[in-house]
Amino acid sequence: MTFQIKSDRKETETKSIRFPLELIDRIDRAIVDNDVSFSGFVIQACEYALDNMKKD
Repeated sequence: MTFQIKSDRKETETKSIRFPLELIDRIDRAIVDNDVSFSGFVIQACEYALDNMKKD
């Protein structure tokens, strides 16, 4: 299954996290013209990673 960016709004809680500048640039380029915020992208990427992790 491939990762697909989708517009989505959910109840949220604020968390602070530090990102490497290069990763911020890559995310910013990926979300252009996709109607998704930086936070929305990160949430979706984390959900995708958790749903597709190998189980030991």
